[in-house]
Amino acid sequence: MQEHELIVGLDIGTTKICAVVGEVSNEGINIIGIGTHPSIGLRKGVVVNIESTVDSIKKAVEEAELMAGCEISSVYAGIAGGHITGFNSRGIVAVKGAEVTQNDVDRVIDAARAVAIPMDREVIHVLPQEFIVDDEPGIQNPIGMSGVRLEAKIHIVTGAVASAHNIVKCANRAGLDVCDIVLESLASAESVLTVEEKELGTALIDLGGGTSDLAIFTDNNIMHTFVLALGGNNLTNDIAVGLRAPYTEAEKIKTKYGSCVSKNIQIDETVEVAGMGGHKPRKIQRQILGEILEPRMEELFTLIKREIYRAGMENNITSGVVVTGGTALLDGVIEISESILNLPVRQGNPMGITGLVDVVNNPMYATGVGLVQFGAKNQSEKKFRIRDSNIFNKIFSRMKKWFKDVI
Repeated sequence: MQEHELIVGLDIGTTKICAVVGEVSNEGINIIGIGTHPSIGLRKGVVVNIESTVDSIKKAVEEAELMAGCEISSVYAGIAGGHITGFNSRGIVAVKGAEVTQNDVDRVIDAARAVAIPMDREVIHVLPQEFIVDDEPGIQNPIGMSGVRLEAKIHIVTGAVASAHNIVKCANRAGLDVCDIVLESLASAESVLTVEEKELGTALIDLGGGTSDLAIFTDNNIMHTFVLALGGNNLTNDIAVGLRAPYTEAEKIKTKYGSCVSKNIQIDETVEVAGMGGHKPRKIQRQILGEILEPRMEELFTLIKREIYRAGMENNITSGVVVTGGTALLDGVIEISESILNLPVRQGNPMGITGLVDVVNNPMYATGVGLVQFGAKNQSEKKFRIRDSNIFNKIFSRMKKWFKDVI
């Protein structure tokens, strides 16, 4: 039997670390393993404790290895955080021959990405939006076309060097190579958006634990990216403060009873809250919980709406909005986002996969599945190969084992 290639997506989130193993074949992507573990060493998408993060990665990867029955050595890692910024750029070159070649395309992208970036920032993605050949716009692939002038519009995503390196370092310490670092909203878009939505124009909002990521697509290209350092953890914190409850208890209350629309909650519904410091548990009206969560969700979507208008993208979102990520599971999120954004909104679940579909059919796995799909599309573009000495040691130890078995 022909062995299919395995691709692993590692979603290093603020609340959970998730490893998804996908088997890539001619038929498509078959999800064969998944492992999750609570994330302790991150805050707002940024690593703040390397040892805790390494430990969480190891446990998530071990769980995925057991389920998939394989050994994981390399991953596509997701990156988020308030330090991420995206901007558009353009470049122009003269076509050298009679028609556009791959060399011309490479030159025009290099010209477009030749912008001043501070020393403490690193380019994570260079995403071509469209090419223009002799004033003819909207070209996706100009190779082979006749013309004298080639222009490219691209979207550049940058992040803090330290944050990107810390993610690679954590993966390396957990015994993994990082094939590429991928913006989490870009990965989520791979798994939850349809081709029609990307073509017509849509906004993807990935509501995570520490951050909310926005990605706007039009004509099958990414037009704008934005990361807001607000997420599900802020909601949990509001509940912990408002109800004077332990943080872990607040998280359970949010997941089980939380609702963003207080008017939908019956007056007689109650929630039991565990007491702090030896106090007895007490009952409160569930409506109070709605009154705590509703203003925070309104604030979150208002800030995202402000960013859409600031970027001048309000007319590009023709097909509506897709919300995904773990916080999208909260009751009333679709309703409150529709009322604030004045657009049709749907929940985004991973699509275009086979295998463990029932397990990953959940917005919280959108990034992990999307990282596998991104890896399957961009296998040739491998960046990070930091662990060469460790790879040598691994091969050497395996050879020693073989010799022992032979003798």
